[in-house]
Amino acid sequence: SVYCHRNRSVPDDVKESFNQTFANENSSAIVTRLLREAVAQARRKAQSDAAFMRILARRQQAPHVSSEEILQMRDDIRVESD
Repeated sequence: SVYCHRNRSVPDDVKESFNQTFANENSSAIVTRLLREAVAQARRKAQSDAAFMRILARRQQAPHVSSEEILQMRDDIRVESD
């Protein structure tokens, strides 16, 4: 079992809102769910950041193509498909 330190420096207005919102629910279960959601969100963000860095690295290695070359290629493809 993992020991989870409880941070008691939660602002009073947040504590009051929490207590009012979840008055009839198990607060431990609510906090556990919120912690799981926070962990999942942090993992998704890390995956997203890693994907962004991979894309950026590939982009930096890609050959430079001017806008004019891109437009010409687009026109060539359109002519071929007609």
